[in-house]
Formats: sequence, C-alpha cells, structure tokens
Amino acid sequence: MAPRELIVACAPLRSHVNLSHIVRTCGCFGIRRVIACGAARLHSRIARDGAESVDLSIHRSLPPLLDRLRSEGFQLVALEQTTHSESLFNFSFLPKTVLVIGNERAGLEADVLTKIDRVAEISMAGMPHSLNAATSAAIAIYEYCRQFPLRSAGLAPTANREL
Repeated sequence: MAPRELIVACAPLRSHVNLSHIVRTCGCFGIRRVIACGAARLHSRIARDGAESVDLSIHRSLPPLLDRLRSEGFQLVALEQTTHSESLFNFSFLPKTVLVIGNERAGLEADVLTKIDRVAEISMAGMPHSLNAATSAAIAIYEYCRQFPLRSAGLAPTANREL
C-alpha cells in the first residue's frame, strides 16, 4: 500500500503538545511527512507510534519550502479563516496537497498566505470561533483521507468491505 501524498506543514506552534498530536494523527492515517517550523519538538508519549512512522523535518520558515513543494506539483492549502476561504464541508482536495496549519493564536502570517493556492475553513456554529490547531488539523486530515481512501489490491479498507 502506497502512503498518501498529503504533507502537513505547520507554522511555528506555541505548544509541542499540538505538534505531537498532529504527528500522531498523521501516523494513524498513513500520512508520512510533517514539516514543522521554529523550535519544534515532539513529546513521544503523545505522538506515540507516529513519532516512528512519520518523517518530521524542522525548518526555520515555511515560505521557501512552500515554493519548492509547489514546484514539485503540490497544491498548497491553508487551514485558516479568511475572507476567501472555502468551507471544508465542500472542499475538494487534490491528491498532492500540502495542508498548512497556522499558529494557535496568530494563524498564518501574510508571507505564508501569499504562497497559498486555496484556503479551507472549518465552519463554526458557536463560541469560540476556532478550534485548537491539532483538532483542526485532525478534522482536515480526516476529510482528505475520506476523499482519498487507501486501496490495496483493489479492495477498500476492511471496515468498508462487505463481509
């Protein structure tokens, strides 16, 4: 089974716990690559097996990396609340996607947003108007995986097959 082509790229996060949860989620869903910025590190007890199965690379900043990934054929999708965002409920991902997650308080900086191809937003119906960064990432990762289920020998995962 080939790994999914989704890459998760995180702006500098305030909490190593959030990055650890994101890596754990990626491991659970077969996402093999996470990019983090700043002084990022994992808590192995939180990331669990994701720390072993996910390639985590740490960089100073996102913009040059996003340029390189776009040149490799990836679509850059920010998970952010902006005036031009599309609801995640109706969002169609491309197989080769970089999902860009913002800082817990500041979101994504302007120099990152100028690199983005599309913006997805998780619609909120109550207060507060945003979710935790790791929770938001998990929801978006799930939606990507729902659109691109893993296939092995032409069969759907066991949970989806008729027995």
